[in-house]
Amino acid sequence: QRMMIKSILDPGKTLSINAYDYNCHVDLIKLLRQEGELVRLRRARQKMSELFPLTEEIWLDWLRDEMRVAEDEDDREKVCELFEKAIKDYICKLFAVFNWGIGKPGGIDSARAIFESALTAVGLHITKGASIWEAYREFENVILQATQPPPGSIPTQEQQKALNSQMERIHTIFRRQLAIPSFGMTTYAEYEEWSEKPVPDTVVLNYKKALQQMEKSKPFEEALLVADSPKLAEYQSYIDYEMKEGDPARIQIIFERALSENCLVPDLWKRLFGWLLYLLCIKDRQLKIKDMVLSAHERAVRNCPWTIGLWKNYLLALERHGSEHKTVSDTFDKAINAGFIQATDYVDIWQAYLDYLRRRVDFSKESSKELEELRSTYARALEYIKQDASHCKNIQKARELWDSIMTKGNAKYANMWLEYYNLERSHGDVQHCRKALHRAVQFTSDYPEHVCEVLLAFERVEGTLEDWDTAIQKMEVKLNRVNEQRAKVAEKEAQFAKQEEEKAEQRRKAKADKKAQKKAQKSGRAGEKRKAEEEEEEEDEWGVETDVHSEQPRKKHKGEKDPSAMEGAEDAAMETEVGLHGRKSETPAAQKSRAVAAAAKQVQQVVHDSRKDNVTVFVSNLSFSLENLEEKLKEIFEGCGPVEQIRPIYKRGMFRGYCYVQFENQNSAAEALKLDRKEIEGRPMFVSPSVDKSKNPDFKVFKYSTSMEKHKIFISGLPFSCTKEQLEEMCKEHGIIKDIRLVTNRSGKPKGLAYVEFENDSQASGAVLKMDSMVFQDHTLKVAISNPPRRNLPEQPDTSKPQGSLIPRQVYGARGKGRTQLSLLPRSLHRQSVLETKAENGTVQGQLEKSGLEPLEAPALKPMSNADFSRMLLKK
Repeated sequence: QRMMIKSILDPGKTLSINAYDYNCHVDLIKLLRQEGELVRLRRARQKMSELFPLTEEIWLDWLRDEMRVAEDEDDREKVCELFEKAIKDYICKLFAVFNWGIGKPGGIDSARAIFESALTAVGLHITKGASIWEAYREFENVILQATQPPPGSIPTQEQQKALNSQMERIHTIFRRQLAIPSFGMTTYAEYEEWSEKPVPDTVVLNYKKALQQMEKSKPFEEALLVADSPKLAEYQSYIDYEMKEGDPARIQIIFERALSENCLVPDLWKRLFGWLLYLLCIKDRQLKIKDMVLSAHERAVRNCPWTIGLWKNYLLALERHGSEHKTVSDTFDKAINAGFIQATDYVDIWQAYLDYLRRRVDFSKESSKELEELRSTYARALEYIKQDASHCKNIQKARELWDSIMTKGNAKYANMWLEYYNLERSHGDVQHCRKALHRAVQFTSDYPEHVCEVLLAFERVEGTLEDWDTAIQKMEVKLNRVNEQRAKVAEKEAQFAKQEEEKAEQRRKAKADKKAQKKAQKSGRAGEKRKAEEEEEEEDEWGVETDVHSEQPRKKHKGEKDPSAMEGAEDAAMETEVGLHGRKSETPAAQKSRAVAAAAKQVQQVVHDSRKDNVTVFVSNLSFSLENLEEKLKEIFEGCGPVEQIRPIYKRGMFRGYCYVQFENQNSAAEALKLDRKEIEGRPMFVSPSVDKSKNPDFKVFKYSTSMEKHKIFISGLPFSCTKEQLEEMCKEHGIIKDIRLVTNRSGKPKGLAYVEFENDSQASGAVLKMDSMVFQDHTLKVAISNPPRRNLPEQPDTSKPQGSLIPRQVYGARGKGRTQLSLLPRSLHRQSVLETKAENGTVQGQLEKSGLEPLEAPALKPMSNADFSRMLLKK
């Protein structure tokens, strides 16, 4: 008796040490079943089923034992749940043991549900499916016989209705089976014999299709019959054929048949996962994809718990189908305790779990529960790897794990190398510490200076003079290479900035040329109205021309009548043609246009007194269509002080978007400057001092600095919906904010740029380091110290070139600007120009000729001979 108790307890003791010892579980279940320890036996079976799939024999023994002790409805419900759990491990005929519950309340419905579940699982099985269909039909036939009335009696209406319903149920089972290919295919003859009515044509057609399908599958089935276990190659060929056919249900059943005999082949499970992922992509609604996928992954890791690839796929599947975080975490804990073969497998499963945690983190938030969990799990992973060296005393395996980590894209990070160095420092030796630091200096790209400092600190404590010299040499080589790389990057950036500047200059030149070309085309159009400023100057000249021409005798042209006879008509014609100022008579449309221009001139007649600039502000960027302009501006500026006058600027009767606001005292004007950028009808109003720039050319209207401001930061990439409040909330963690300015265009719409002013330089520098490349509302921000570009200064006139004002204005005739540019005034009557200019290289003369103007008569110059002209032209 003592020996038997000891033999029972020994497997349990072994299992407490290694829960994944399959043979110990089997031995413990056998011993407990022999001793009749039902409670402990149930716990042992439950524990084993959680870790491994049970064989058909173990499941059948477990079901029979539970059925013997089942007394009430709750016990029977537990047995049904146990059966559902059993058929997930293997496709078998476990349903055959469930006829024990038919005579009990609800037993018939329960049995039918079990039969339907069995048909779903193995109904398409070509070799075993027929037996399930036959058992189902026999079960319904038994019920049909029980429904029949006693011989010689007439069934009641309710009995007849129940009888017809049962007959229809058996007809349906026959028809469903006839549409499925299986060995033998004798069901059709049985159906004809059983049915009192002819077989419907649709059933016959489905039966013929099933025969054709059976003929196609027959070679693969025969190959499986003659092959030896585990028949992996034959199953692979069969799977290839079914996947070409493309029936998901048949593909699923052939996978299940293959896995029932090859459950320990990880590649077969992986192929099943690939097919399920394909179904997920095409979203096949014929199958319950989520339940099928998760069930397949769970069965795979239970059959092959030592395979890291299956666990990684299981974690991805749980995440892909939206499983709860606790489920994913529990699955990872099971994977860590599964007992992998290689040490690198633990690194892979940790990385897979860390990737899952990283995808849960919202990095736009400063801190969150998910982020803290990611950090703590990362620390757990590092500690777990260190345990391999400290507890297992296997520093070599720990080094292999770290080498595997560093070769997967982490060699460029200084913190990873320093963790490696700390591991060697704690559990390794000096030589490996030095080797780790040398490798860190060689491969680190983010913070090489820090790694070099750690190496020098290490050699200062542990190294010899030779080691120190070697460290200095490696550090210098590394830093020189890093500086060269940074210089190249800076050079490329400068070259790129120069190219961008050149392109911008070319665009500006092209725009200026295009504008000049349009202006030239516009000035050359016939009948185009001259600007109001030119008209004022030209009217007097036209009047002079008219007076001159009026004194000239009028010539008689061919075909004209006698001038004396037409004197009155001539005077009238002359008055009509020349008009008041010697201009042609105009059409009604031209007269209307001239009336509008005249009205505009009257509006612009307001004289600006520059002596009152100290009490006047200049207001611009107003909307051209602003209604009740003076009333609105007066209402806005009256808060600064008494307004004496508002002078809007008009051109051709249209408001030009700017005006002058004159106050009674200078303090009011200074107060009005604070209203700069105030919005009027959604558009910012620009307010600046009223200054005559011709007298003060160095006056700067732009109020913001154009030099580097170390206490300010410049932020670009902001969403257009960003407000000052949101920006202040984001920046206030880095220091005290004095001012925030969102940059807008002239219409008041944001440009995605902002300036934030801090209390001192250090706060601004800290904000740049922490906020640069930060993601805000799906926008990646770029943050730098404020260094605005220099604003374009007005070009100074070149005194070396002749100015347009020095060229005398052309005098037109009474008919205006004619095509021939011919002046009827004799040269002797032209006014002598007081222009004294050097006709060096024909500069002024050439410009006058090019412009089509009549050249001026120069002062008395020595006439040039042909030889003089020749020498001048040949001179280079």
